[in-house]
Amino acid sequence: MISILETVGFYSVAIVILYSGFRVVTTRNLVHTVLWLGMVLGSTAVVFLMLSAPFLAAIQIILYTGGILTLMLFGVMLTHRDYGFTTVPNDSRTQLQAAVLGVFTFGVLAFGILATPNLPSQPAAVPNTQKLGEAFLTEHVLAFEVLSLLLLAAVLGAIVLARKQDPQVDGEVDGPRIPSRRVGQPQKG
Repeated sequence: MISILETVGFYSVAIVILYSGFRVVTTRNLVHTVLWLGMVLGSTAVVFLMLSAPFLAAIQIILYTGGILTLMLFGVMLTHRDYGFTTVPNDSRTQLQAAVLGVFTFGVLAFGILATPNLPSQPAAVPNTQKLGEAFLTEHVLAFEVLSLLLLAAVLGAIVLARKQDPQVDGEVDGPRIPSRRVGQPQKG
């Protein structure tokens, strides 16, 4: 039986997830958007803990909240290094269309779930971590390796896109500019 405390906890986490998700799509500052996404991903890990799935919660924290979020923050900071923390346009003309599309998508998913015959009444047995690891490295090894290559290609693509050619000054060698004097010191000569 579900206690009142569990119900209140679930709804509290659900409100945090919904509000944070709303802020992800409405915040104009890119860094703040990534931080709100971190809140969504971290709160999702809390939901996994509430569902007695500590392995999924750990993967959520390590992989998504830790890895992907860090990669996105570096991507935002590298691609917008010349402009500071820029804002993105948030065109209000498309908000109604986005809301209609969101309601339509929710309706399609709800209909698909409710109209599916023979849904199990009890949740499936939870496999342990050892069986999950063996499945990744035996029967699903091809998908696991293809995903690894896809993530590697994404990282390399982000590096290539983030690297900008700085304008060269005549007679300047490639590499970072090193100031000839320290800031605040008078120039000699």
